[in-house]
Amino acid sequence: MSFRATVESMSKIMDEMGITELDLERQFLFGVYRKHIHLSKQQAAVAAMPNFPVATESKNTNSEPADGEGAVNGYALKSPMVGVAYLAPEPGAKPFTSVGAQIKAGDTVALIEAMKTFNPIKSDKDGVVKEILVSDGQAVEFDQPIIVIE
Repeated sequence: MSFRATVESMSKIMDEMGITELDLERQFLFGVYRKHIHLSKQQAAVAAMPNFPVATESKNTNSEPADGEGAVNGYALKSPMVGVAYLAPEPGAKPFTSVGAQIKAGDTVALIEAMKTFNPIKSDKDGVVKEILVSDGQAVEFDQPIIVIE
């Protein structure tokens, strides 16, 4: 079986089983090659992403959305890049923040993985986390709201 056929076969099996991470290890005469691969279906996540009717800075907090669609009031901290959002420093760890938590400007609220680099997303405003708009491991777009601070 060719390498390409092997990869295609493994990819199909991983899709069927819902596997998103893979650790590869191969031993050679001169050493061991190890590789950790995290797969994400960014196309599917982007296609399923809703439109966010977010007010970036609400001056009048008593106003209700005219169209009845529950727009978010408060300051929306937005993603500065395209990537995968993580709400904790590592799997199984305590999240950076939670709904109702008091945060200060400069506090890390999430990580965004882009091009195999984890970029800390820091709050640029003091306040209380009103809502977290992304889930752990979700693909995010540039300028997509991540959390709402009030």
